[in-house]
Amino acid sequence: MAGCRGFLCCCCRWCCCCGERETRTPEELTILGETQEEEDEILPRKDYESLDYDRCINDPYLEVLETMDNKKGRRYEAVKWMMVFAIGVCTGLVGLFVDFFVRLFTQLKFGVVQASVEECSQKGCLALSLLELLGFNLTFVFFASLLVLIEPVAAGSGIPEIKCYLNGVKVPGIVRLRTLLCKVFGVLFSVAGGLFVGKEGPMIHSGAVVGAGLPQFQSISLRKIQFNFPYFRSDRDKRDFVSAGAAAGVAAAFGAPIGGTLFSLEEGSSFWNQGLTWKVLFCSMSATFTLNFFRSGIQFGSWGSFQLPGLLNFGEFKCSDSDKKCHLWTAMDLGFFVVMGVVGGLLGATFNCLNKRLAKYRMRNVHPKPKLVRVLESLLVSVVTTVVVFVASMVLGECRQMSSASQVGNDSFPLQVTSEEVNSSIKTFFCPNETYNDMATLFFNPQESGILQLFHQDSTFSPITLALFFVLYFMLACWTYGISVPSGLFVPSLLCGAAFGRLVANVLKSYIGLGHIYSGTFALIGAAAFLGGVVRMTISLTVILIESTNEISYGLPIMITLMVAKWTGDFFNKGIYDIHVGLRGVPLLEWETKVEMDKLRASDVMEPNLTYVYPHTRIQSLVSILRTTVHHAFPVVTENRGNEKEFMKGNQLISNNIKYKKCSILTRAGEQRRRSQSMKSYPSSELRNVCDEHVTSEDPGEKEDLLQQMLERRYTPYPNLYPDQSPSEDWTMEERFRPLTFHGLILRSQLVTLLVRGVCYSESQSSASQPRLSYAEMAEDYPRYPDIHDLDLTLLNPRMIVDVTPYMNPAPFTVSPNTHVSQVFNLFRTMGLRHLPVVNAVGEIVGVITRHNLTHEFLQARLRQHYQSL
Repeated sequence: MAGCRGFLCCCCRWCCCCGERETRTPEELTILGETQEEEDEILPRKDYESLDYDRCINDPYLEVLETMDNKKGRRYEAVKWMMVFAIGVCTGLVGLFVDFFVRLFTQLKFGVVQASVEECSQKGCLALSLLELLGFNLTFVFFASLLVLIEPVAAGSGIPEIKCYLNGVKVPGIVRLRTLLCKVFGVLFSVAGGLFVGKEGPMIHSGAVVGAGLPQFQSISLRKIQFNFPYFRSDRDKRDFVSAGAAAGVAAAFGAPIGGTLFSLEEGSSFWNQGLTWKVLFCSMSATFTLNFFRSGIQFGSWGSFQLPGLLNFGEFKCSDSDKKCHLWTAMDLGFFVVMGVVGGLLGATFNCLNKRLAKYRMRNVHPKPKLVRVLESLLVSVVTTVVVFVASMVLGECRQMSSASQVGNDSFPLQVTSEEVNSSIKTFFCPNETYNDMATLFFNPQESGILQLFHQDSTFSPITLALFFVLYFMLACWTYGISVPSGLFVPSLLCGAAFGRLVANVLKSYIGLGHIYSGTFALIGAAAFLGGVVRMTISLTVILIESTNEISYGLPIMITLMVAKWTGDFFNKGIYDIHVGLRGVPLLEWETKVEMDKLRASDVMEPNLTYVYPHTRIQSLVSILRTTVHHAFPVVTENRGNEKEFMKGNQLISNNIKYKKCSILTRAGEQRRRSQSMKSYPSSELRNVCDEHVTSEDPGEKEDLLQQMLERRYTPYPNLYPDQSPSEDWTMEERFRPLTFHGLILRSQLVTLLVRGVCYSESQSSASQPRLSYAEMAEDYPRYPDIHDLDLTLLNPRMIVDVTPYMNPAPFTVSPNTHVSQVFNLFRTMGLRHLPVVNAVGEIVGVITRHNLTHEFLQARLRQHYQSL
């Protein structure tokens, strides 16, 4: 196996088909004396934010909980159920809109061009027919490209971005109303323009945008649309609704509500529970039956018959009644299915490698240039695709004999695929009566019609035609995915794989003599193998295909094929969506870490360079910290003089039985020095606790009742030591590394909100006089909080003091410095955390772990450092 892989690597080195090379950060490359080559992987970027899925249990939130009773809880839950139902209905209506106009434009285009071809075939003016087809396609693709220029994030399928969002990464602009409009109209034009793209993938993105925006009752694109809706003003609720919307998009696209639910679970969502599962399934069902109801009524006039469950229907797989020896599949066919899975995995890996190469080329040579270049690239792809489709349909096809079923009505098609539709999708260009042009039947039709022809057409397709169609479609689909138009990958992969499977069936029938096999089954398995080799989905894709075929007996062969295709493809590279996530530099967290990562501890991967705030801080210091850092959360700490009993020994500082390397201490000291330099013109940021002086003057007997006093005075300021001192370069190492007692965590957005709303008090007053903000006031600006650089400093008194303790999270999840990385990773991912403080046994914060500290690239780099230190 290793020799085989080496051979494939040598053969495919030009297209990067081998596994990705290990990467190092620039700091590590400097330490190791190595340089980063141009072909190395793109490192995860640190400008991506994480979602706040974990609840902030601060005082405003506790006040809401105190007013909550069973009646309000049931009302809140009822509103959430109504929201998921509305999301499902709206997603179904979006799918109906896209499907209606795609059919309208496609029928108009093919109707005009086909009439021209039939007329020009006798007059010899086929060039005019080609110009007509080019006119239609270029116009549609031009509009699709313009919409992507308006909202660049609308390009592609949107599945990689939604996968990142469900994983906990906030991708800018991904769930905005403007993105939805550009996505819907863009995919409408790109599919109608004849590009080898599908509308099913963008449906997932569209459903996610509906799920994110509908419960908010406001939009930044339409600022006047804003209602006073007090619910769901947090990333936690929004992410749950996005999960439901993405599942509804899958359900509407394929008529697979269970598959949609599993898609949201498999492809991103880290935190999951039973209640969320029920809501997501209900949302998927709502989308499926909404789309089914309207499509069945519009297309067949039978309102309420529910004959068309999804945008893509595979039809019913059934052997002809006249063929008694025919079976859908037998146990002997499983061996062929495994081989097809291996080939599908290899083809998928090749597709991904070529597409990755193209994507890198676009990032270096197309995207930096003016935006018009992207439009020109889309138009170039459209011209080449149109010419290939037209020439192949007119020149490369063979005239094949129609089967009797195609002439009198095919019983293998279900009710929703009538014989009139089948006959209308058969093209007879330049062929005599009772024959059809097999290449034109595949190329000169909507892609869904081509899939149905390969799945259910009893007539034979020429092996040469199938091979040419597969090669041409493979290359053009690979080139198309990634241009600046909304584009899906499911349908092109299914059509390409179905041609591969039908080719295998023809070879087995014609050259090996296996007459019992059912060609439609092999076409389905080929489609599953190629699609699985490209996207590397297993659980959800298996259920989606089973629900689309409405044939449970296909469960075992589809599952085996997808597993083999995934294992084969994973041997060489990642799935197409993971590749594009990596190219964007998104810090995506996998399901689990590798076993060898347990050699690392939390102290090995944490960020020791802390920027912190004190419980009571002057406004000028908060503004300085917020403007000179990019951190999104800050530990709330006090300096504890009672624990200053460290001492230096060799190259390590030993404090409270926890060992830290000297470089970590120097890093913290450097951070404190930078903070002191950036705040030289400001007085000390700490406020002396007024209660401290009062307590010291009391009799010793009164100290016994200190706990009761703290309980009675709920908002007593936290103790602040060294109120008149700032970090100094003259301090010794022990002085610089004073223990920081951890009290909680406060977000940047919360600090900015406090400053904007003037939550502060003067030095002559008590902190109890500080204005209090409610939970609704704190969340009023969600999801786009004001920026610190937009703050008008003239409205603020720099000498005023802010008490952050009522608004911080006093009990976030924390880990010990000795916690193994696998435990840290599981806690961080499953709970949907954004920051994870590392606190030692005596309550001192020694570091913070974020998403970037748990990416595969970062852990690999730290593991190499660990090996070098041994």
